[in-house]
Amino acid sequence: MTSSKDHWHEDAACRSADPDELFADSTGQNRAKAVCTGCLVRTECLAEALDNRVEWGVWGGMTERERRALLRRRPNVASWRQVLESVRGEQEQPRAS
Repeated sequence: MTSSKDHWHEDAACRSADPDELFADSTGQNRAKAVCTGCLVRTECLAEALDNRVEWGVWGGMTERERRALLRRRPNVASWRQVLESVRGEQEQPRAS
């Protein structure tokens, strides 16, 4: 896996996928989201789409409609990358018994 956060796309599960599948209409979006399942850079991908207000396609396992809804619920987030990495860090910490 690439170590630089700026080159996350090189490790994306969708890198070899047909781009038309990732920018599918509503009926094909579940298939596109399935490509994101288990992707090693899903967080970086989603943060990129949210931080840059990408309007089309499935990014980080979320459709454009899901991302718009999230942005409406949390309009004051300055860096989605920080938010998502913080949540990922909390989830990766061992839980106390």
